[in-house]
Amino acid sequence: MKRRKISSFEIINITILIAFCLLVLLPFLHVVSLSFSAPESSFVEIRFWPEVFTLKNYRQVLRNRDIYTGFMNSIFRTVVGTALSVLATVCAAYPLSKRNMPHKNFWTIMVVFTMFFNAGLIPTYLWNKQLGLMDNKLVLILPGLISAYNVVIARNFFMGIPDSLEESAKIDGANDIVIFFRIVAPMSKAIIATLALWIAVGHWNAWFDSMLYIRDASNQVLQVVMRRIVLEGQIASLEIDDPLLASTANPETIKAATIMVTTIPILCVYPFVQKYFVKGVIVGSVKG
Repeated sequence: MKRRKISSFEIINITILIAFCLLVLLPFLHVVSLSFSAPESSFVEIRFWPEVFTLKNYRQVLRNRDIYTGFMNSIFRTVVGTALSVLATVCAAYPLSKRNMPHKNFWTIMVVFTMFFNAGLIPTYLWNKQLGLMDNKLVLILPGLISAYNVVIARNFFMGIPDSLEESAKIDGANDIVIFFRIVAPMSKAIIATLALWIAVGHWNAWFDSMLYIRDASNQVLQVVMRRIVLEGQIASLEIDDPLLASTANPETIKAATIMVTTIPILCVYPFVQKYFVKGVIVGSVKG
């Protein structure tokens, strides 16, 4: 069998992709290596394997009360925020995908309009304060419950579902709610999984709104605690119970371990939704 000749374009393209992957992967491997390195190790050069392997850094990080509380708050925000946001998004997008919806174009324009204009930081802060959401975990979920971009993507996906399926269900006596949850939603796993991934990553990485609206340390998310440790170098804030561990703590290894603790959970989610990701993005972007 004759082998296909690889073109120069493919060679250049593969080379660029490999270089890009290395640019992403090597810094991550360095942080992983740093997180498993003993505090007395030398950090003069970049390493991709710890000079002296230890789990001491993770023990120091995971024993901290603030990190544990922040971790639980981040999980609550990500799980509850993602579930409510996906539900609200698909419920807003589905009616906009129907041709017989009254003033459909007007409402679609109103949704798209919000993508280009917003009230700004100060009016948003005053509005949340007037609503009594300060120092409330709901302030991290409700203000950004629906994204106009996600609504448009979901709407375009729903427009690709044949109307004949819904018409057949209506003949059998199903109403719009039953049709959506029994027929449309199971056929829309790709876009729902894609939206869930986007929203979950956004909630997990978010920190500014928590720093702005939350004053009670017990309600702060993990990323705010990590920011205090990484950017401000407040290793003393870890409140390490063991005096020996506290005396040997290294700021660089503690920072790396903290980064890994906040990064690994969201990395574990991606493989479960990867098979839906590409299909949801492509179909939701090119329809309608």
